[in-house]
Amino acid sequence: MVPSLGNLDAYISAVNRLPMLTAEDEASLARQWREHGDVQAAGRLVLSHLRLVVSVSRQYLGYGLPQGDLIQEGNVGLMKAVKRFDPDQGVRLVSYALHWIKAEIHEYILRNWRLVKVATTKAQRKLFFNLRSMKQSMKGDAADGQTHRNTLTRAEIDQVARQLNVKPDEVVEMETRLSGGELALEPQNDDGEETFAPIAYLADDSGEPTQVLDARRRDRLMAQGIGNALDTLDPRSRRIVEQRWLAVNDDASGGMTLHELAAEYGVSAERVRQIEVAALKKMRKSLEAMA
Repeated sequence: MVPSLGNLDAYISAVNRLPMLTAEDEASLARQWREHGDVQAAGRLVLSHLRLVVSVSRQYLGYGLPQGDLIQEGNVGLMKAVKRFDPDQGVRLVSYALHWIKAEIHEYILRNWRLVKVATTKAQRKLFFNLRSMKQSMKGDAADGQTHRNTLTRAEIDQVARQLNVKPDEVVEMETRLSGGELALEPQNDDGEETFAPIAYLADDSGEPTQVLDARRRDRLMAQGIGNALDTLDPRSRRIVEQRWLAVNDDASGGMTLHELAAEYGVSAERVRQIEVAALKKMRKSLEAMA
């Protein structure tokens, strides 16, 4: 579904020109797929959300893997999402697919970045994908005038370990691996011409001022905003949101279903969905206040 790296810009330009679906069209196509197995309807759902995969893939360029490969893996997650999407749940496909796209990209990174062999349990994977943003948050909280540093203090290491439920030694090892600078990707085989590792194809605009500001804002929202927004919820609403949107099992299958949560609380699945919608709306207002 993704062309060669030389045509990546053309691919991105093409998917950005694909028309987006209205909520009514999306629901109609999803029902055609679920009820009648209409492959063309499923194809239209996939095509209209390819731009979402491109957008998500940009968030993972810092791991040194080609964006074309990230997009291809994300597209697999998108197709899985379309296969399982239920339009009667009251959630747009863009929101539902986000989890599946990220899950596939996470799995691809962990399979291909040989340095991160410690990320084998759920807690260690959470450490891998959260350590950078947590470090950025801690640096932002440091007092003005303090000497700039890249490594965590012992107190910060202990804090990260407690928050992510891993051992302090695992935090130290993961930080060393993430900041070591060594790439897991081997250079391409020499065919008689000058060759480069895939990292050479990725543009590095991380030092551009607007990119730096956007990254800091995004890291702040990820590290602090989600936690603060969750704190505004009652215990039941918080558990429902965490299980429906934030839980990722070792097999990337996600958290509990509406029916599982309904059984746990002794209510209907529709009631759980209503609680979920209200909780997400409340969290969205909290996040917008921080933006």
